[in-house]
Amino acid sequence: MKTTNNFWLMLAIATISLIGCREDDLIIPEEEVTLPPETVTSVEGFYLLNEGNMNMNKASLDYYDYESGIYRRNVYGEANPESTLGLGDVGNDIAIYGSKLYAVINNSNKVEVMDVKTAERIKVIDVKNCRYLTFSNGKAYVSAYDGEVALGNTSANGFVAEIDTTSLAITRTVEVGRQPEEIAVVGEKLYVANSGGYSPPNYERTVSVIDLNSFTKINDIDVAINLHRLKADEDGDLYVSSRGDYFENPSKLFVIDTETDTVKNSFDIACANLTIAGDTAYIIGSEFSYTTFDWTINYSMLDVKTETLLDESFLPAEVSDAIKTPYGIAVDPISSNIYITDAGDYVSPGTLYCIDNNGNTKFTVTTGDIPAHFAFEFKTTIINQ
Repeated sequence: MKTTNNFWLMLAIATISLIGCREDDLIIPEEEVTLPPETVTSVEGFYLLNEGNMNMNKASLDYYDYESGIYRRNVYGEANPESTLGLGDVGNDIAIYGSKLYAVINNSNKVEVMDVKTAERIKVIDVKNCRYLTFSNGKAYVSAYDGEVALGNTSANGFVAEIDTTSLAITRTVEVGRQPEEIAVVGEKLYVANSGGYSPPNYERTVSVIDLNSFTKINDIDVAINLHRLKADEDGDLYVSSRGDYFENPSKLFVIDTETDTVKNSFDIACANLTIAGDTAYIIGSEFSYTTFDWTINYSMLDVKTETLLDESFLPAEVSDAIKTPYGIAVDPISSNIYITDAGDYVSPGTLYCIDNNGNTKFTVTTGDIPAHFAFEFKTTIINQ
C-alpha cells in the first residue's frame, strides 16, 4: 500500500487496527505455478514486486519465466533465508540495471540490491522514506521523502540520492520539493514529481529539474497539485499525473516539453498509473472521491506521437469487470502483452492478468499482497538507461 497521501495513510491505519501487526515474521516459502509459456525474444521474463501492507513486513517478490512458463512466488525469501524479516515493509519500486536488481522498500527505509539472476542480496542501501528510482550513465537515482510517515505541515523537503552502481555508495544528494514521487532522466536532466501529499490541502504542484552534471536544482515547473506519476516517452516528452485533492479538483494528466521545460498539453482524465510502450501510453484511471466515497475507473490509451486519446479501452470487458482494484501495469516492449494487477481488498493475495495484443486473456495467477511494480529481464544486459 502506498504512503503518498492522506487517503492511503488513513486506509493503512485502519488496516493495522483491524489486523494488528505481525509479531512472528517468518520466511514464506517459495511456490511455483505453471502457466502458458511466452515466446522468448530479447525479454526473458519479469519480476513483480508486491507492496504488502504498511507495518506488516509483507513486501514480496515474484518472477515469471517466459520459456518455462513457471511463475515463482516469494523468490526473495527462498534466495535470502538469513533475512528473517523478509524483503521488508512496503515495496514501492523495482528496476533492473546491468546485472543487478534494485527494490525500493519504502517504510523499511532501504534499497535492496540483488543479483538479477538469483535474487540474492548484494547490499542494503539506507535511504530515508525512499520512493522511486531511475538510472543514467552508471548511476541510480532514488527519490525520498526524508521524513516520517505522518500528516502535517511541518515535513521537510524531500531529496534525490545518487548511487554509484559499481560501489553501491551514495555519492551525492539534492533537495527537491515535499514528498517527491516518480522520477525520470531526459538527456542531462533529472525530473522529479513533487506531491506534498502529507499536508493537504497545502500540496506541492511542481516538477523539480535537476542538472545531472552539477547535481543541483535548476528549475521548478509549475504543473498542478499533488503530482505522482512521471514517465518519459521516446521523444523526451514527460507525462505527469496530478491526483487532485479527492474533492473538487480531479485527477488530470499533463505533458511537459523537456526542450522548454513547460507544460504543453493536458488531459481531463484520471491517472492512477501508467506505462508507455512504443507510441502508446496505457493509463489506469482509478480515482477516489471523498464527496461520493466511490471510485471512478477506466482503462485508457493515448497516442504519445500525436498526443491524442484513443477511444477504446485496453482491457477486454470480462477482465475489467473482474478487476476489483486495478493497481500495477506493464507492457512487454516486444510482444505488446499487457500485464495488469488487481490489489483486491489490499490485505489478501492479489491477481495478475496477462492480455495479449489481440485482447485475449492468456492467463491469470495469484500474486502476493498488493502486486504493483514490474521489471522486465532482458537477455542482453541493458545499462544505457
